[in-house]
Amino acid sequence: MKQTLLPLLLALSLLFTGCGWMDGRYSSVTPHLEQRQNTQPEAIVASDYLDLMDALEEMIQSGSESGVINVADYPADAVDDGMGIAIKYATEAYPLGAYAVDGIVYEIGANGGLPAVAVTIAYRHSPMEIRMIREVADSDEAAEEIVKALKDFDAGVVLLVDRYAPMDFTQLVRDHAEEHPEIVMETPQVTAAVYGAGSARVVELTFAYQTSRDSLRQMQSQVKPVFDAASLYVSGDGEDRQKLSQLYAFLMERFDYKIETSITPAYSLLRHGVGDSRAFATVYAAMCRLAGLECMTVTGTHAGDPWTWNIVLDDGHYYHVDLLRCSELGGYHEFTDPEMSGYVWDYTAYPECPAAPAAPAAETGAAHGTETKPTEDTTLPPEETTEPTENTEE
Repeated sequence: MKQTLLPLLLALSLLFTGCGWMDGRYSSVTPHLEQRQNTQPEAIVASDYLDLMDALEEMIQSGSESGVINVADYPADAVDDGMGIAIKYATEAYPLGAYAVDGIVYEIGANGGLPAVAVTIAYRHSPMEIRMIREVADSDEAAEEIVKALKDFDAGVVLLVDRYAPMDFTQLVRDHAEEHPEIVMETPQVTAAVYGAGSARVVELTFAYQTSRDSLRQMQSQVKPVFDAASLYVSGDGEDRQKLSQLYAFLMERFDYKIETSITPAYSLLRHGVGDSRAFATVYAAMCRLAGLECMTVTGTHAGDPWTWNIVLDDGHYYHVDLLRCSELGGYHEFTDPEMSGYVWDYTAYPECPAAPAAPAAETGAAHGTETKPTEDTTLPPEETTEPTENTEE
């Protein structure tokens, strides 16, 4: 009997002392109760208002809706004032709290027989939304994230900018849309909000599109081959003037264009033959840049009406190019400043286009005199416009 009980008692003693064996190997086993205790978060302790501020920061970062702060070492008559300072900081100055927190309430009591503060936090944003905030170092990195959001037609983006500097986000979006019509199909309406105080801020941008995200992505995929084809059309060696003229022909001979305004300018111009002066100028400038040519858009007026055209760099000299005016003249023409009669623009914002010193008009293609300007009309989006017949030779 004793021989039978001894091995059993030995096994039980090993089990209860936290030791055991498996597959012939001896191993130490941690009791389950101890494992559960190790998973408990450490108690938050505060001895001054700075500790209280840190405690609220920690709760907000983790998305905690409630917590207890032990204040045994905090002067009892100063806890209320300290919580007031900490709450004001967490909801106004602390960027994440200013963005995510709707309100904080607290109650002073005891926890385990020691003085403590029970805190409850109400959020206007979910923990998932808080975790989705992208942290960037400065305004340059913020601009890169905004560009990515525009490329993907996101409904918005939220950024934590460590070294924040004031930015005109609406103008940033407009400029990028103008410079990259091959990517941004529609310029969204921008709503911007900045949260917090100090060097770090949370920036929340909301983009409102009139066209659905799926439709914009389809448009983007349909215009990309056209821009790619334009680059191939002028690839290889050649004078700037030759490439600029070829790109003009590539664009202007695609359709018998209808001069109207659309909210999706590049798509409407390249797929439906519908566009205004701004659509022509931005698309042409993008095609030139993709082909390695210097070309910029100029915003001003012509005959008193809003108008957009280009300035190109040709053989070291700058010239104006108005595609619609060229179309009336029957081909690609470059114009100097004196030849831009009837046009008004910010002369300080763009390079001068002086008359070429000795080149004859036949070589430069410069046109003289003033031509009648086409009229731009506003119309429905391109989906509701009858598509013209595309030039089959092109």
